[in-house]
Amino acid sequence: MKWLWLSVLTIVLDQLTKYIAEAELLLHRPVAMFPGFNFTLMYNKGAAFSFLSEAGGWQRIFFVILSTVISIFLLFWLKQLTQDEKQKDNNLLQIAISLILGGAIGNLIDRALTGEVVDFIQVYYTTNYFPAFNIADSAITLGAGLLIIDMFLESKREKANK
Repeated sequence: MKWLWLSVLTIVLDQLTKYIAEAELLLHRPVAMFPGFNFTLMYNKGAAFSFLSEAGGWQRIFFVILSTVISIFLLFWLKQLTQDEKQKDNNLLQIAISLILGGAIGNLIDRALTGEVVDFIQVYYTTNYFPAFNIADSAITLGAGLLIIDMFLESKREKANK
């Protein structure tokens, strides 16, 4: 599992930046870095884009269990890829899974310890604000994008081998 270090790095960077955000930022008080980009401390009890954040508390255990199951699945998938002769050199797929795994565990740590995820990165255009996010969310998004690219490349490889 040569790319597992990327998961560990993602978790460390995610937790470190969340720690710094909580130590240095005030809740809901944007700190402008440059036009279109703020650091703003927020807490999210739900999933992406605050989905289910007002669900009454049951979502904490639901998301902890779901994140744990997904993380275990990704870890086994990553292990299987490194043992599969056909896929062991597919670095793009392994990087994608490692990023998603690191992001999932980064947010899982928050949810398990406090029941909410620390978000602090905010991008916007004029008065249109994208929901705040964190390093773990970024890793998951990047990993998902790389996974989609790998699916297209795999399709092309299969067509070329026919």
